[in-house]
Amino acid sequence: MSTGLKYRFDQFEADVRAAELLRSGTRLKVQMQPFQVLVALLERPKEVVTREELRLRLWPQDTFVDFDHGLNTAMVKLREALGDSASRPRYIETIAKRGYRFLGEVAQSGDIPVSASASAAPVAQPVPPASLPPATVAGASATPLEASSGAETELPRASRRTSQMLLILVQIMYLIFYVSALFDWQQLHRASFMLWPGGGIVVFSIYLVTALVGVAVRLYLITATSFDYHLLHDKYRVLFPWVFPLDMIWAAAPLLLADRMGWGLALGATAALVYLPFAQRVLVRMIRQAV
Repeated sequence: MSTGLKYRFDQFEADVRAAELLRSGTRLKVQMQPFQVLVALLERPKEVVTREELRLRLWPQDTFVDFDHGLNTAMVKLREALGDSASRPRYIETIAKRGYRFLGEVAQSGDIPVSASASAAPVAQPVPPASLPPATVAGASATPLEASSGAETELPRASRRTSQMLLILVQIMYLIFYVSALFDWQQLHRASFMLWPGGGIVVFSIYLVTALVGVAVRLYLITATSFDYHLLHDKYRVLFPWVFPLDMIWAAAPLLLADRMGWGLALGATAALVYLPFAQRVLVRMIRQAV
């Protein structure tokens, strides 16, 4: 890092020597790690800076830290300081599973464009196609890394906070179902026998037990999402095979109320609830993407 430099973009100025970020002359409160990430991106505007490069820059190789969580947190704080958005980036673009790229026009101290100084560096000559492996030449535009990244970019675009709020609201809805069933278990017992006179006790037992389990599951997901738990995606992937049948059981819950709400409305509500497990999975992936 060249400590004598100042980088300017729009109304922002990054003073490397003072480790300060200013907006229209006003100093912004930015911690050191987010500032170092910003400088790394400003040094190479319009280029992809990989997560591994940022790891080596921020943490020495003998430092044992949760790198992914640390970098994600630093990026969230940096975007907040810049007023930027991961879903609609103005300054910092996320390159899925690879790194980040600074999109704005950057000038060094003395109004010297960074791109001008970078152009003086020797340009690597392209490797002749004949020297590349056949698989590389034929599928140069679809490497495994890019293919896996493409799956993430197919997700809907929304801010991290919006995705988190939607996921929390779904969990609260399920909690209301569970608590209502437990609070008025006599009505649940009556509805179970009305739905299936010969096996009402089985239906009643299933809904009673799954409501108790469901309360714990929903409280965990609400807490993990609210505190922006960095392993939420991995944990949910483990939980999904167990949460899915739980959600399918409660997707049929409107049928217990068919005598009061009508079969048409009960079937429509069931269809909507069948969709929710898949919607939750998409929301968890969107939260991970919007870093």
